Amino acid sequence: MSNYVEWVKKLFKNKGPDGKLNITGQKISKLRMALPGKVSQKKLADKLQLEGLMIDKNAVQQIESGERFVIDVELKAFAKVLGVTADELLASDEEI
Repeated sequence: MSNYVEWVKKLFKNKGPDGKLNITGQKISKLRMALPGKVSQKKLADKLQLEGLMIDKNAVQQIESGERFVIDVELKAFAKVLGVTADELLASDEEI
């Protein structure tokens, strides 16, 4: 685990019910894998960069694994690239 992740875990106590730092990561991962063609975390990062979000493959991996927070501008870009709404990314599986 990177020093950054360790620092974040110590600094922030806000976590989802599963202990992760975001509630959208698993859904982002599922939606990425459901995109046509093989969309890697690197390809998703590239698509997000085309939308103006400066993010790299490592950040995508940390978000998908729940080791990193997702801020509002990132959530909006993920939703656009994945073809869903931000509300859909935030909704629990039961709410969809």
